[in-house]
Amino acid sequence: TVPVAYNFPTCVSILISDGSIASAHSSAVSMATEKGKPNVLVLDTEEDVSVALAKYIADLSDKYCKNKGCFTVVLSGGTLIDTLRKLVEPPYTESVDWSKWHIFWVDERVVPLTSPDSNYKLACDGFLSKVPIPPSNVYPINDTLPPEGAADDYEARIEQLVERKIIDLSEASGFPKFDLMLLGMGPDGHVASLFPGHPLVHEKKRWVTFIKDSPKPPPERITFTFPVINSSSDIALVITGADLATAVCRALGDGPAPDLLPVQRVSPEGQLLWFLDKDAASKLHTAN
Repeated sequence: TVPVAYNFPTCVSILISDGSIASAHSSAVSMATEKGKPNVLVLDTEEDVSVALAKYIADLSDKYCKNKGCFTVVLSGGTLIDTLRKLVEPPYTESVDWSKWHIFWVDERVVPLTSPDSNYKLACDGFLSKVPIPPSNVYPINDTLPPEGAADDYEARIEQLVERKIIDLSEASGFPKFDLMLLGMGPDGHVASLFPGHPLVHEKKRWVTFIKDSPKPPPERITFTFPVINSSSDIALVITGADLATAVCRALGDGPAPDLLPVQRVSPEGQLLWFLDKDAASKLHTAN
């Protein structure tokens, strides 16, 4: 396969897969060592993204489990959970030390945990039920509380885990520092439950906050704030499908951008790696 060349801003590092999954694996890991700017990995298909993402996560799991004795992972909803499917297959089911994983959610709908709208239920059905992560290491919201109470409760539980040294605190920001945050993006450029034009994108003090008027149903949610998101050691933005191509084009500075998209506010202390398939990258300008 002949690689496609894209015109990217100089602030972006880009790698186009040559179609070799082995190459994509090594590239994802090597690119993730570059700090200070987003790194973008474009793979042929969503299946290739799933394969490369599994290797990337497994390698980070090994690193953090060896270095600090645990691995704190933050999930989002949407199509991300399905893209994690290769992680629950051999060799990772046996090679990953699942007992050291701790699972959180970057945002959650304030609905019963059994609801089809629940990000927790989505993750349980598609991921958590297939790997031996201890139930005590999985941290869903308290679904008996209203949005404000659920946000306060989730923040308090994170504070307890900071005290227990399960979650680090960022020396730079003073906010919780999760090891890996796995994010998706909506067609409007939103991440977590932080939507374009909403005041919550500017929240600077809270760790976890709430929204009652989400432009995307259901309206009541809790969400991590950008200071928490950006205190992460590693962030992967996993974006596939042609329906997200316009937002990808805007987010990577390759199109008109009168307003900053929420996804453009993702700028972690550590490494940021975008996983795209060619459908999601299809509106990026190719070099002549």
